[in-house]
Amino acid sequence: MIKAMRTELLKIRTTRLPMGFLALAVGLTALVAGIESAGAGGASSMAIPSLSTAGGLRDVLASTGFALLVAAVFGATVSSGEFRHQTATDTYLDEPDRVRVLIAKSVVAAGVGLVFGLAAAATAIGIGLGFVVAKGYEVAVPGATIGRFAAGTIVASGLLAATGVGLGSLIRTQTAAIIAVFAWGFVVEQIVGGLFTSIAPYLPYTAAAMMAGVTSGGGMPQVPSEASPLPFGAAAGLLAGLSVVISALAARTSVRRDVS
Repeated sequence: MIKAMRTELLKIRTTRLPMGFLALAVGLTALVAGIESAGAGGASSMAIPSLSTAGGLRDVLASTGFALLVAAVFGATVSSGEFRHQTATDTYLDEPDRVRVLIAKSVVAAGVGLVFGLAAAATAIGIGLGFVVAKGYEVAVPGATIGRFAAGTIVASGLLAATGVGLGSLIRTQTAAIIAVFAWGFVVEQIVGGLFTSIAPYLPYTAAAMMAGVTSGGGMPQVPSEASPLPFGAAAGLLAGLSVVISALAARTSVRRDVS
């Protein structure tokens, strides 16, 4: 297992893919946080409350929703990319135990996902507090709460990256896997969560976003209105369980199929 993990880590370290996704996660977070901070307290119906309020600052601190989806997409490309670039055969010749390869990919992708979450959280915090200081406001959100939002972003990003690996292994087609991630976050959860409010907190993106501090009806992508966040541990357990279930399904089906 250690050898398989080292191999997967080497693949990631020697390609441009992770840095590209990291830059995308940070860039989208900076864009959303910057726009929200600049327009905070304005007359526009889209403007968030003033950064002098806990609600306004919280919205900026939790502007990491796109980064969460990028982490999931990264995980999906880690596994589906083997089939797109036809390197799966070499991978399985080097390590014939395909389930071991899947586990190694999930663990390594989760570790990289943690870095994505850390970078996104740091970006949102830096921009939010930077605007607060520039405007001469008091920091309306306690430091412990800011730390909890950051921890939620980091943990959720890691778990979503691992889930993405399972999804990419299950679907195998890279484009389809990427579309599936965005369609779920932007369409499926919006519809299902809107129709069935009681189950909204148990939907993966909603659970992850709320771990990162998003409130009911907020976030980008938006979480369903009237959703109540799960306890931190329960949300993390939900995402971890989802990752295991999808990976187990992939291991029983598509991972066993011919690769060429």
